[in-house]
Amino acid sequence: MITVLRLGHRRGRDDRISSHVGLTARQFGADKIIYSGEKDSNMMNSLEDVIDRWGGFFEVEYREDFRKVIKDFEGLKIHLTMYGEPMNDKLANLRLERRDEDLLVVVGSQKVPREIYDLVDHNIGVGHQPHSEVAALGVFLYSLNEGEIKEKFEGADVRVEPSENEKLTRT
Repeated sequence: MITVLRLGHRRGRDDRISSHVGLTARQFGADKIIYSGEKDSNMMNSLEDVIDRWGGFFEVEYREDFRKVIKDFEGLKIHLTMYGEPMNDKLANLRLERRDEDLLVVVGSQKVPREIYDLVDHNIGVGHQPHSEVAALGVFLYSLNEGEIKEKFEGADVRVEPSENEKLTRT
């Protein structure tokens, strides 16, 4: 099971990015997202609405105390940060480490508290330049899962019909 922990959500300011973190997590194989920071029922309801229409099983949860989420998590804990060790140097070992374990992937928003670096098993840098947590999460999960992208979501009311030159959906 893969869980993503989104740190420090700010209502009004982070709605779109936090939603995209959730959608990216879902598309690239995560089973759950936990938000911390300000509770934002509107953002969470919007994400749950997408999940309801587009199918699949994906949990959305709010937890005020991100420290407790990390400390209580049983499994491999990875923090994505541009200050971390190079992802490409660590991928093979991370795949081996997580083979039989659940995975918690921590992504930030505002300044990440220093203690996060000590609460996790690994601090991993997808790149060492400023970039989006959405991009980092997508690249990391894609790479960790060796290019596997979840294609089918059970119970979908809406599906994309792939096309070379137009937008087609089925309901």
